[in-house]
Amino acid sequence: MKVYFSDFFDVDPYVIEKYGAFNISLINDFPLFIDPFLLFHSDKKEYQEMHREILHYVAFLRDQSIKIGKMSDGALRSWYCFPEIKQTWLGYSKIGNKGRGPGMDFARALNDNLHGIFSNFDDNKISRDSHIEKLCLIKENTGRDNISDFVTNLIKGYLLKYTQKFAIENIDKSNLKKFRVSHDSFNYKTKTWDPEYFVLPVYDRDFVLLTPKDLLTKDYTWINKHDLIDKFHDIVDIVSNEELRYRLNEYFFNSLPEPEYTKKGKEKAFRKKDIAMAVNEVIRKYPEFLDYYIKYKEDHGEEAKSVSKERVEEVQNLFVDELSEFINQLSKKTKFYEKHGDTLEESYGRVSFLKDIIENKDGYRIFYFKGEPIKRESDIHIMFRLTWFASLSAISREANEGRGPVDFMISKGASDKTLVEFKLASNTKLTQNLANQVEIYKKAHDTENTIKVILFFSEQEEKKVKRILEDIGISNEKYVVLIDARKDNKISASMVR
Repeated sequence: MKVYFSDFFDVDPYVIEKYGAFNISLINDFPLFIDPFLLFHSDKKEYQEMHREILHYVAFLRDQSIKIGKMSDGALRSWYCFPEIKQTWLGYSKIGNKGRGPGMDFARALNDNLHGIFSNFDDNKISRDSHIEKLCLIKENTGRDNISDFVTNLIKGYLLKYTQKFAIENIDKSNLKKFRVSHDSFNYKTKTWDPEYFVLPVYDRDFVLLTPKDLLTKDYTWINKHDLIDKFHDIVDIVSNEELRYRLNEYFFNSLPEPEYTKKGKEKAFRKKDIAMAVNEVIRKYPEFLDYYIKYKEDHGEEAKSVSKERVEEVQNLFVDELSEFINQLSKKTKFYEKHGDTLEESYGRVSFLKDIIENKDGYRIFYFKGEPIKRESDIHIMFRLTWFASLSAISREANEGRGPVDFMISKGASDKTLVEFKLASNTKLTQNLANQVEIYKKAHDTENTIKVILFFSEQEEKKVKRILEDIGISNEKYVVLIDARKDNKISASMVR
């Protein structure tokens, strides 16, 4: 059963852990990415040096932007647009490990700001250092994926050397190959990227890269727009200049529209999008506010390390430790990996086996981290994809053929397709999704075969979903599968006699 790096290259997972790398899957990306702040705040000299090199490159881009003015698309593609480094098997790919990377929208946004509001990014009078993440605070559509892909390309040379060292010391030569890798390092004299040769693990005719765990995080970089909006008033309070502090508050409240009644209709409140809009107005009027926010995040840098470590631990626990045991259970206690037939029966059989493992063989534990349920549909999708690696059928995730994406399409040619939708009982649009969504998908994908899988984590959620199914008349539908992921109603399988 080959799912993880350790499986494909016959390496003890402990050896990978001791080296400090994340044991990636070579089936699908894990939802992790590099946070450049962890380079800045690290005690490791090589990490600090990488952060300085990133700033050096951004300074080069700034100087070129000011010198050239309106930059050609060719220059933007050469200096700003990098492919996602799919060989790390990290990120948010819908299927496999093929993401898009930062494209022309990101390039234009960064270039525009480098001779505008971001032109003095290396002139630090408030924060201790410069941070590329500042761009996310200014420009929309330049989120965590773009910043992480941009930074990962700039430290690609380090990741190549880091993986090569591990590979030569721990992997059999038959699984290694010498690759000529482009974009290894930037040559400031020629203003081009230089290639280099590396001996690396080979999988599916491509190389694989390991990433140090202490560079990774999940959900958000430490410096991010969502956090800036949430902490707006906290940041204003630390502004030392009393006059500026007053002006920031005054401009913020003057930028807010009238509050609206809440859904309950008893009191008025500001909408989240109105608060975000007011914060954006403050940033446009007083861009120095961003530097106070960055200083605040620098001053709480130790928290960044602990938060990222916990988020990476969550992914490790969910997608590696628990899931590998989950796959072993499926293999030993069910016929999950022997199921054949048409895609409807194969898919239904596999979903039924998943249900049995989760409900009757301690499999529910996979959905819990530190006692709390993991209630994200995206996590359920990754788990399902990773368990479905041994099948003659093709599986595509979020296939989109004209009327919106569907979670999974299982197919054996054009005439044999089955759609599988995973939903959480806590989903606020569950009734609407069940009643309408999949019917639209079936028409778009030319199939009548659909399986709807719903997970619930409490007695209240169970009652809610059963009531919904009753109301829309599908409570006895065979291909609507409820999975009980509660932990409060189960006796451990090891305790059953």
